[in-house]
Order: sequence, then C-alpha cells, then structure tokens
Amino acid sequence: MKENKMHQRFQERIDNGEIIEPKDWMPKRYRRQLIRMMSQHAHSEIVGMLPEGNWIQRAPSLNRKKVLLAKVQDEAGHGLYLYSAAETLGVSRREMVEGYIYGNAKYSSIFNYPTLTFADICVIGWLVDGAAIVNQTMLAKSSYGPYARAMIRICREESFHKKQGYEMLAKMASGTVGQQRMAQDAVNRWWWPTLMMFGPPDDESPNSKELIKWGVKTKSNDELRQSFVDRSVMEARAIGVDLPDPELKYNEDTGHWDFGEIPWEEFWEVIKGNGPMNRERIRARRKAYEEGEWVRKAAAEYARKKKLNEEKAS
Repeated sequence: MKENKMHQRFQERIDNGEIIEPKDWMPKRYRRQLIRMMSQHAHSEIVGMLPEGNWIQRAPSLNRKKVLLAKVQDEAGHGLYLYSAAETLGVSRREMVEGYIYGNAKYSSIFNYPTLTFADICVIGWLVDGAAIVNQTMLAKSSYGPYARAMIRICREESFHKKQGYEMLAKMASGTVGQQRMAQDAVNRWWWPTLMMFGPPDDESPNSKELIKWGVKTKSNDELRQSFVDRSVMEARAIGVDLPDPELKYNEDTGHWDFGEIPWEEFWEVIKGNGPMNRERIRARRKAYEEGEWVRKAAAEYARKKKLNEEKAS
C-alpha cells in the first residue's frame, strides 16, 4: 500500500513538470528504463565515432581534416557526459560498456552502415546529426535532471555539426558533375536508415508509451520522425538534392509531408546484428577496450595513491 502511494506521488510529480534528481525516490522500472535508454545513447555516441573516424586521414583538405577530427572528439565527449549521467542511477560505467561489447545492449542502428565516400561524411552531418537534434531537443526536457542537463550542451554541439555537414553537402551539390553524383548517391543510401533512427512505429514500440507517461520522452517515435521529414524536404530542395522517395508528397489536410513505407525488415535485421558493419563495429570497440585496460588500471592506481597521500597530509 505504501509503495502504491509512492508510485502515485511520483506520477503526480511528473505530471506537474517536476524534475527527478538522483537521490529522489523513483520506481525501479523508471530507473531501469533510464539506464537502458541513457547507456544506449552513450554507446551510440562512442560507436558513432567509427564511421567518421574512417575518413580523418583521407579528408580532401587539411581544413576538412581538422573539422572532422574536432567533430569526432565532440562525439567522444558526448558519450562521456551520458555515461556520467547514467552513473547517477547506480550503474557502473564498466557494466554499461561491457553490456554492448560483450552482451546484448544496443546502440543506434545507423552506425552499422559504411562510409564509402567523403560525401557520406557530409550527409551524416546533415541527416544523421539533424535527426539526433530532433530527438535530443526533446530529451533536453526530460523528467530526469542529469539526462536533461547533459542534453543542453550536446544539442548545442550537434546543431553545429548539422550546419557543418549541410554546408559541406551544399558545396558538393553545387560542384562538378562527379561531385553532384557523389552527393546524391550518399543521400540515397542514408535517407532510409536515418528515418529508422527514431525507432519502430509507435504501434510496435514496446517502451514509448511508458517513457512518455514518465516524461522521459515528450513525443512518440512517429511524431519525431514526421518532424524530421518536414524539415528535411525543404532543406534538400534548397541545395538541389533529391530525397529518394517517389511517394513523398505534401498533404494539405495534415500540413505535413507524407512519405513512403520504411524498409522495416532491414531495420530489424540490423538490430539483430546482421547489418553491413555490425560485427566490425563491435570488433573495433572490443579491441580498443581490451587494449586500453592498462590505462584504466594505471589511472585507478594513481587516484588511489593520490587519495592516500592527501589523507596522510591531513
């Protein structure tokens, strides 16, 4: 009975727009859902460094190389913010990291696709980071304080990444015939996987209703996806690239752009681990994690000795 009242009080706090902090009482399910969602988000930022890191040494100019290097560093920072925020829920970073390296924890399906040309880097900035902004702007209003606060800085940086990618793609789309073809080819390959980033349709999403009820999310997968499509159509037209969807059409009644059927079979295959780069991505992260074990041990030992010396001095 007492726990029922605590659940009721918790829901009242959510409904009143209050922010939940780490030391506040929360349902076990709320905690588990946050850990799953925040760790998945953190994993995605870290794994997301790999497709773009593939082009750092092959960028077409020194300036583009510096820009790309800085962006990849930003993504690493995003992952660290999110792991730190998730740790406030009582889960260790090691547990979270090993959950996807050796276990079944997920990260965004989009990062299991290859970057074949430098145009892919431009499109990732425009589409993938653009989709991330649509989702993360919502999360900046999350009911869980540490998650919402982490999103504020991440959204600012992702906004810059999107503008950067869009500017690069616009330049390529107005370049030589070969560059224009390369830009269009990249858009064709990344469009549908980007729409999948928002997750399955609402009627097939097992977590959305609960997350919305608790204020972790404020919009459903389909609502976020529609918002992204509406923005992207205008942006694509402005720089002269085509979105690869013959069914794309403005709906006067709804005020939104209707779009074709997303290839969900492909999405579920990637989620199951059968995407173009799933195995390579996990192999690369596992290698980095295992080879970096000595660094973590050295840092822990240094911290232990420093604390011991401080205790002696006091």
